[in-house]
Amino acid sequence: MSENCNQSCSSCGEDCADRTEKQNDFLEKPHELSSIKKVIGVVSGKGGVGKSLVTSMLAVAMNKRGYKSAILDADVTGPSIPKAFGLKEKAVGNELGLFPVKSKTGIDIMSINLILEKDTDPVLWRGPIIATAVKQFWTDVIWYDIDFMFIDMPPGTGDVPLTVFQSIKIDGIIVVTSPQELVSMIVAKAVRMAEMMDIPILGLVENMSYFRCPDNDKDYKIFGDSHIEEIAEKHNLKVLAKLPIDPEISGACDSGTIELLEGSWMDPVAGILEITEEKDMIKIAVASNKEIVTEHFGHCINFNIFDTKNKQIINSVSIDNPGHRPGFLPNFLNDMGVKVIISGGMGGGAVDIFNEKGIEVVVGASGEARAAAEAYLAGILKSSGSVCQGH
Repeated sequence: MSENCNQSCSSCGEDCADRTEKQNDFLEKPHELSSIKKVIGVVSGKGGVGKSLVTSMLAVAMNKRGYKSAILDADVTGPSIPKAFGLKEKAVGNELGLFPVKSKTGIDIMSINLILEKDTDPVLWRGPIIATAVKQFWTDVIWYDIDFMFIDMPPGTGDVPLTVFQSIKIDGIIVVTSPQELVSMIVAKAVRMAEMMDIPILGLVENMSYFRCPDNDKDYKIFGDSHIEEIAEKHNLKVLAKLPIDPEISGACDSGTIELLEGSWMDPVAGILEITEEKDMIKIAVASNKEIVTEHFGHCINFNIFDTKNKQIINSVSIDNPGHRPGFLPNFLNDMGVKVIISGGMGGGAVDIFNEKGIEVVVGASGEARAAAEAYLAGILKSSGSVCQGH
């Protein structure tokens, strides 16, 4: 605990032991009639980088893939989501709660502009009141059967992002940036806030990355050379997508036809989100010597198999190693439905076969098998690339 601690954890972002114990106390439950599987926050360290655009395009991309998507517009003082979707009607409610407005293709949207009498009315509220309003978008709005909810955060690290991070269980965030060098410092602030709040960062999206000239099909870097790879490497993050400066994109936002925009810019991000959805229910195998992770995959005595759902172990069983023959174990575990194999070390040949089967390999683990599986589910255990000696 800091010497200057005022015991007000709700307004603090520090990652101290006392605060960690109380962190879940601030989580708010959604409306009792709501059903929301995944919540993804879209953040930026500064305004004007296209955060609302990325939020809109992500919701559209997942909707096109057959998922039910929704947008909670937390940018109360600068709401632009309804404009991008061409929404004119207002949100309505009854004694049960408030209902989001549906876009043309069925995306559920809630924004302050959908309850104001006039879209141009300014929201002259102080930070705590704005934060409370955003929280009510979560607790009082009925979100039916949502696969992916995207929260369009206001820029910066102020009251509203802090309230959202503490009040809503966020499954991951995407940081939106632009090519200017000064952005690296601002991105670092947003990334650091997410780390302090213990929220997974899915990666970075760079907007206004380049302009492709229609006359010669060459790319021009209007805002200078990109620094996103340097930022990503510094924070051990992935670059998920780079969006161009394209009149069609801005035109679609201005005309309210973002859902009709054709383009594959968000496909890599959508693919990653689909993987996170598939990981809701996965089977993990840990190569073990009884209850301990084995140092060498081929020398394990047994496999501890863990059935998991929503990042929690719901069942476990130990199975004796049926025999170490070349190529046999990867096929054996694949037939059992295993999607992740954890070991201390593994030969390159086995890694290749597991990869061919679509099974994720995590090596470099040690300690208790169950703890290793739990660490993987929490996003703590990453592959070290360790390979058994002699392979």
